[in-house]
Amino acid sequence: MPTPSPVHAGLAAAFADAFGHAPEGVWRAPGRVNLIGEHTDYNEGLVLPFALPLGVSAAASRRDDGLVEVRSLQADTAVTASVSGTPGDVEGWAAYPVGMARVLHEHGPDGHGRKVGGATLLFDSDLPQGAGLSSSAALECATAIALCDLHGVEIAPAELARLAQRAENEHVGVPSGIMDQSASMLSSAGSALLLDCRTGLTSDVPFAPQDAGLTLMVIDTRATHELTGGEYGQRRAECERAAEILGVPALRDIKDLPAALAQLDEPVLRRRVQHVVTENHRVEATVGLLRAGAVAEIGGLLLASHMSLRDQFEISWPEANVAVDEAVRAGARGGRMVGGGFGGSVIVLTHTERADRVRDAINAAYESRSWTPPVFLTDTAPSQGARRLS
Repeated sequence: MPTPSPVHAGLAAAFADAFGHAPEGVWRAPGRVNLIGEHTDYNEGLVLPFALPLGVSAAASRRDDGLVEVRSLQADTAVTASVSGTPGDVEGWAAYPVGMARVLHEHGPDGHGRKVGGATLLFDSDLPQGAGLSSSAALECATAIALCDLHGVEIAPAELARLAQRAENEHVGVPSGIMDQSASMLSSAGSALLLDCRTGLTSDVPFAPQDAGLTLMVIDTRATHELTGGEYGQRRAECERAAEILGVPALRDIKDLPAALAQLDEPVLRRRVQHVVTENHRVEATVGLLRAGAVAEIGGLLLASHMSLRDQFEISWPEANVAVDEAVRAGARGGRMVGGGFGGSVIVLTHTERADRVRDAINAAYESRSWTPPVFLTDTAPSQGARRLS
C-alpha cells in the first residue's frame, strides 16, 4: 500500500482530531477537464475528458449504526444522516456524499452478499469550487470508493460512475450526464478518456501536449459556476424536446443535420441541435488528430467548440469569451470554455514559449475591465482516476 504523502497524513491527523480515532484509510478522486465534447453526454454522445492532479480526498472509517457522518475541511457544517434516508432531507455540499451513500446502500448486496452501510468521513479538496472542474463528481467518487472499500463491497468502476451520476440526479437535483463521474473513476495518466455516453464504452487516447512543445492552460475565470441553477436543466429539456420532435432517441442519432434543422420551427431548438451534432463530430476529429500525433492541430477544434457553445448553445459568459479571444490574439492555438456553462473555467492550448505572453494578455484584459484576476492552474497533466492512497 502506498505511503501517504504529508498532505494525506495531515488529513488523517485532522480526522483523528475531529473524531477521536484514526481513519481506516484515505481515498482520492480527481476533478476533470473536458478537452472537448460539451453538453453531448446527456444527449448520449461522445466526450473526451481527462482527470486532473487536483481532486477530493476522503479519510474515513466504517460504522455499523446505519449512519453517515460527513465533515469537510472547506466547510463549517457537519451532517449526520441515515443511509436509508430519502432525497431532499440533506442540502448543500453534504447532499453529494450522503446521496452517494444512500444510492450505494439501495444498490444492494454485491456478488458476495456484502452491502454498503454507514461511515464517518472527513473530506479535503484542492480543487477550486465553482470552477467547472467537477468538484462535485470528485466528492461523489471519493465517497464511493471509500465506502466500498470499508464494507468490502465489489462494484466495477464503470458501475460506480453510473451510481454516482444517479446520486447527483436524485439526491442533489442536478440532471447531469455520466461524463464527470466517468472521468473521475476511469481516467488513466497521460491520456484523455474517450467515452461513448450511450454504450458506456471507453478507450484511452494519448494526450501529452508537453511532448509536442505545447501547454494546455486551465484558467479559472473566477465567475462562479453553479449547476443547480435552472439554465443547465433548461438546456437539457430543450435537447430532449428537439429529439422528441425529430423522432430520435437522442440528438446523437441525427445523421442529416440540414434535414433535421428544417423540421424544427423554433430557432432555439435549431441552435441547440446544431451544437450537439457538430460537437460530436469535433470529438471524433480531435481523437483522430491526437492518435495521429497532431496535437497542435486540435486548437482550431477547441475554438470552434467555444464559438458553438457561445452562439448556438448560449452558455458562455463574458470572462470566458474575453479569455479565449485574448489568448488567440496573443498566439495561442485555440481555447474554449469548459463545463456546464455560465461560469467556471476555460482551457487554452498554446506553444509553451508563448504561454507567458498569453497569460499576460488575459491578465491585462481582466484588469482593464476591473474584473477579479483569473487563476491559472499550474499542474494540469492528465492523471489517474479514483484510488486508495493509504
